[in-house]
Amino acid sequence: MDYIIEMENITKRFPLTVANKGVNFSVRLGEIHALVGENGAGKTTLMKILYGLYQPDTGEIRIRGKSMKLHPRVAIQEGIGMVHQHFMLISCFTVTENIILGQEKGRVIDWKKRAEEVRELSCKYGLKIDPEARIEDLSVGEEQRVEILKALYRGAEVLILDEPTSVLSPPEVKQLFQTLQKLKEEGKAVILITHRLKEVFEVSDRVTVMKGGEVVGAVDTRETTEEELACLMIGRAILFKPPRRRARPGKVILKLENVSALSSRRVPALCSLSLAVREGEILGVGGVEGNGQTELGEVIAGLRPISQGKIILRDKDVSQYSARDMWEAGISHIPEDRLRWGIIEDYSIKENSILGQQFRGLYSRWWGIDFEAVRSLAERLIDQYSLQPQEPEIPVRLLSGGNQQRLVVGREMSKEPHLLIASQPTRGVDVGAIEFIHRKFIEARDQGTAVLLISADLSELLALSDRLLIMYQGRIAGEINPDDTDEETISLLMTGVK
Repeated sequence: MDYIIEMENITKRFPLTVANKGVNFSVRLGEIHALVGENGAGKTTLMKILYGLYQPDTGEIRIRGKSMKLHPRVAIQEGIGMVHQHFMLISCFTVTENIILGQEKGRVIDWKKRAEEVRELSCKYGLKIDPEARIEDLSVGEEQRVEILKALYRGAEVLILDEPTSVLSPPEVKQLFQTLQKLKEEGKAVILITHRLKEVFEVSDRVTVMKGGEVVGAVDTRETTEEELACLMIGRAILFKPPRRRARPGKVILKLENVSALSSRRVPALCSLSLAVREGEILGVGGVEGNGQTELGEVIAGLRPISQGKIILRDKDVSQYSARDMWEAGISHIPEDRLRWGIIEDYSIKENSILGQQFRGLYSRWWGIDFEAVRSLAERLIDQYSLQPQEPEIPVRLLSGGNQQRLVVGREMSKEPHLLIASQPTRGVDVGAIEFIHRKFIEARDQGTAVLLISADLSELLALSDRLLIMYQGRIAGEINPDDTDEETISLLMTGVK
């Protein structure tokens, strides 16, 4: 069959690393092509080259058989659209303004006509959205719809999606896959970068596996298995459900009593919510995005004030504690948004490895920070969490999203907390790292640590939780025994049906 995209012998070098090494990659119209690999394998770099954000050092790109040198405007003109892992939207603009940005013609814009075009396009592909809504008022799932509509509005025939399901609830994932199938039926091509192998088999026609910047396999999806793909990605067999013994919960370490809090938009996010977390247990919290899970983690971490109720930590009222107070009381926090709360992109791995604990005696002396001790910590995290590149002095902005996440997880767990708040801890992380992080959580639990796991990944919640709470509209909709339920039951609770 003819290929719309052909990339041959693509090589791209960065300081301290070679992101792509002689990569060959091709895509046909009318197919969904999954691109998988562990963090730092070069997947996103390859797609940024295809979209024109990076220029390859060597190699050739052909579109419809024609050799081309790409930059974003040319890529868009040639029918290539990309939805990045971190959305590129202007929050104070409306949906319509974001979608037509860069496509305006003439001095006068017929906003009514443009909004109607957006509405028709959104209905056509099942991506319903209010064209007049402002981005700052949308959920993460709705923002993703805007990004996809922006690419389709510009006439994309090849749509690149970088980790599109990492921020979506199960119903939203189902809706997204229905949209992708419709695009495929129309003869468009979809390139899906993902770490979730289950989704590869659910939606893709072909899959290409990358490791260490090279392609190590390209097969029809129906001719392989999850185990084979995982082995290609990681180089060994993967345990998708980590072994663990039954929890032995101790005393209550944290209690929330009728806690209410407002969201960033000043609307109720938590409504008289009560819960308790015990030592030596993993308490899972699930729910559709926007039902208070984010605010729950921030409230306990001291990042968001409460409007009523009490937070009791080890029999002490900590309702008015700051984030530093909570940290000093023995709480670590893996934040949902690593770029906003977890890292400083222009700081090095070494500097990021002590964020939040730079004042501790282990790293602070009377003359300032002991950078030898800090470097030792950074090297330990690089080794234990397989960070790439393996250089403590490199700026964190040069790491892949998955490697940034590993750094945050490793740093927070290295503090040996009494309570670990883990919000979306494996978002954008490869299957090998997921297995490793899950084992670390279980080890921490078995050593008496209380773990509050907030996740949109139902398989993760079911695999790790000793108890499972489902949130709906800022309240606890139900408590579930993970060993005696299924994803369908949880989904009904998440949507308020049950």
